[in-house]
Amino acid sequence: MGKINFVFWRSRLRFLILTFLGLAIALMLNFPFWAIAQTPVSSNAPASDAAINTIEQPTITPIRPTNNNELRGIWLTNVDSDVLFSRQRIQQAINRLKRLKFNTLYPTVWNGGHTLYPSKVAEKTFGVEIDPNPDLQNRDMLAEVIELGHEQNFAVIPWFEYGLMTEEGSELMRQHPDWVSNRKDGSQVFVHGENNEHRLVWLTPAHPEVQKFLTDLIVEVVKKYDLDGIQLDDHFGMPSELGYDPYTVALYKKEHFGRLPSDDFQDPEWMKWRASKLSNLMQKIAKAVRAVKPNCLISLSPNPKDFSYKKYLQDWYSWVYLGLVDELVVQLYRDNIENFTRELERPEWQEIRQKVPVAVGILTGLRIQNVDMRQIKGQVKVAREMSFDGFSFFFYETLGNRDASFESLFFAPATRPDIKSIASARS
Repeated sequence: MGKINFVFWRSRLRFLILTFLGLAIALMLNFPFWAIAQTPVSSNAPASDAAINTIEQPTITPIRPTNNNELRGIWLTNVDSDVLFSRQRIQQAINRLKRLKFNTLYPTVWNGGHTLYPSKVAEKTFGVEIDPNPDLQNRDMLAEVIELGHEQNFAVIPWFEYGLMTEEGSELMRQHPDWVSNRKDGSQVFVHGENNEHRLVWLTPAHPEVQKFLTDLIVEVVKKYDLDGIQLDDHFGMPSELGYDPYTVALYKKEHFGRLPSDDFQDPEWMKWRASKLSNLMQKIAKAVRAVKPNCLISLSPNPKDFSYKKYLQDWYSWVYLGLVDELVVQLYRDNIENFTRELERPEWQEIRQKVPVAVGILTGLRIQNVDMRQIKGQVKVAREMSFDGFSFFFYETLGNRDASFESLFFAPATRPDIKSIASARS
């Protein structure tokens, strides 16, 4: 009996020792990662560098893409960024983005009332062939991005960033003042920027000469360059308080037996009518683009559905059902993960995603606003958990010194989704 007890307790003691050693080893392996993730940014770090230079370690298992199709885009701008201002900078950026496993470039080509490439349409319309920035002269920035991007197997989709906007006092506005829309009180300007430096006006989408100009501008790029698509965004709209310019009012009266539009810019019938003129323009652009290059992708980067319509008269939901859009990259620039998630849970996304690929536009920073890497990773995780088709980051310059963190988001190269690939994946 005593021998049996001795053997029993010796076995028991050995089990306890092995268990304790296993727990100790596990704690030693996991504690450094937990500690790093919980370490705050030094209070001595400059505010402008705090988010950009912090590389967080993941505290949870990352959610991987459900298949090998994932849009990984980045917007390349000419504001607060010099990436487009020399061929060398473009080459360096593309090499870097390839290493980080991005697959899509959205370079701006229409900003501030100027084209960033040599444009015969712009020259004919308002006498200025290309943006006067010295770094854009005697070269073709867009041709360089396409050449260098395609060498590295990127999709290159020029982005008509300003849409129906132009700067107050631009040559376009000076030569075509009748194209500009106004509020009921006659005012036209919208002031933006940290120091109110941007004074913007909007062209009326109902005007046939505006329609011709924008359609010709986009078709020019599609004809001239070996691009993969074109992109419009939330600026391809018109603020809902506008529409009281003489041309639009006269057209409304003509179509309503002489009746004036409502003084209330939010009147449902008045909003619907103006939205229909924008939709007509979208139809013309899509038809013209596909007549030139049937496989040219038409990408749209709008705000969420209700906001787009109420704020900019942009009925993109209908555009998808009309077959005018091949890809959506919805702008969700939220600093609260609950709001971000709540927006992606809205039922319209489930419907739209049966029609076209839907990716999420994620803010990685602004010149005056840092975005913490933990927020970016959290939003990517949510988008993947909810099986969205990828994401695009705004904008290149704000990747900062965080390559290791961005690289950790992309485990392997991925192919851009398209309508055929999502149809087969969801059938």
